[in-house]
Amino acid sequence: MTATPTAPAWDPVRAGLDRALHALAGLAPDLAAHANRIGQILWSPPRIVIVGRLKAGKSTLVNALIGAPVAETAALEATSIVAVYQDGAPSRAEVVLLDGSRRPLHLSRGHTADLGVDPEQVAYLHRWLPSAAIRDFTLVDTPGLATLTAENEARTRRVLIDGFEQTRTASVDADAAVFLFDSAPRADEISFLKQLGFTPLNTLGVLSRADGFGEGALGQRNPLEHAIAHARVLADRLADTVMTVMPIAGLLAETSHTGALTEAGARALASLTGYGPLEVLDLLDTDTPTVVPAAVRDRLLDLVGEYGIVHGRDVAARGAATLNEWLTAHSGIPQLRGVLSQHLGRFAAVHRASRIIRELDQLAFTHPARDQIRGVVDHLRRDPALHTVVLFEHLKSMLEADPRSPVTTELRRLLEYHTPAGQLGLPDSAGPDQVRATAQQKLSWAHTQALSTMTAAEDAALIVLAHTYGTLAAT
Repeated sequence: MTATPTAPAWDPVRAGLDRALHALAGLAPDLAAHANRIGQILWSPPRIVIVGRLKAGKSTLVNALIGAPVAETAALEATSIVAVYQDGAPSRAEVVLLDGSRRPLHLSRGHTADLGVDPEQVAYLHRWLPSAAIRDFTLVDTPGLATLTAENEARTRRVLIDGFEQTRTASVDADAAVFLFDSAPRADEISFLKQLGFTPLNTLGVLSRADGFGEGALGQRNPLEHAIAHARVLADRLADTVMTVMPIAGLLAETSHTGALTEAGARALASLTGYGPLEVLDLLDTDTPTVVPAAVRDRLLDLVGEYGIVHGRDVAARGAATLNEWLTAHSGIPQLRGVLSQHLGRFAAVHRASRIIRELDQLAFTHPARDQIRGVVDHLRRDPALHTVVLFEHLKSMLEADPRSPVTTELRRLLEYHTPAGQLGLPDSAGPDQVRATAQQKLSWAHTQALSTMTAAEDAALIVLAHTYGTLAAT
């Protein structure tokens, strides 16, 4: 995965789209309503959907990212409903029904809320939380795929794939995905993921439960180190599906970010210092009272798991604050936040911009002012600030038509890298003359490829590639 620019690359895109929406609103009174509706999508935070099988750790990760225990992790009724978590005050929740109507939902911490309706009538649960942690993106927690009941998977499909009108109206459409799995994703999971309509650039793979990977905390190999190495292998294997794979210890992340760890917990954990690994194993398995009462031991397992107990005992002796920092550092959550706010966030915004352009295209097909609307869209696509969005649209088309085509590879490189040298496959140390010469070579290649294209998608993509290489050759 490549480095990201220090300045948000999508701000010029939003500005260009905003200008187009103002132009649209000036064409006809009814188009002002369309412009306002699309504008609400444009300026709202990108929506990131969390997908994976039941017990993959989705709700645990949501709690860690939000910094509060708000997502149910045990109750079946709660985990079988799509839940949207958005920054906002006051803290509140609404049940959104299939007909688009909303009902307020009373929340009681530690208890599953009574939905008040048959879950089959629920489109999703909408929750607002005053949380700076999710100010830049909205999280969508989903039921597990291929889980205990077929209905759970159907609910996820209903909200994210089938495109019921009420979900589009409520802007539940996701802009990026975080895909959780353990050891390796199954074929049906990959198949479902592809139906969401994302690209590898706005899909992040997460190897969950990294603290128990391989032989676990009591094995000969450190599970986190093992998970990191395995994640690299998976990232290469799944390059056509995800941008990268990150190992995450969700339990450590949730505990360290939700305030669940207390000084009493740290002292209890520190009391196990001095025991050997086999002795710790006996302490964890026995029902006989030991130095740590069974209830306290079980609470520690709930908070930090076997890995935290085995490897965090010495750290716990320095207090809850130090232990919390240790849990955070070993959870992988800081690195995940960086990817969410930078790389994934960037392409989530590009994906949303592409969706907005498609909406304008569809509007041009149905509205009497179609010629004027097409003029707005054509001007938008020629805007240099939106060239990234145009490249992204062609990448999506090529991923569907021929993901193995060299044209697909070129489009992806142009999008992933942020310097002319990187976009051309050159080292960053390449000088201007080398950049121009390589761009000219690629321009010639694009013209040659255009003589024998295999699909309409490739033909259209090569036109855009030629324009891009011509621009780089002229710099």
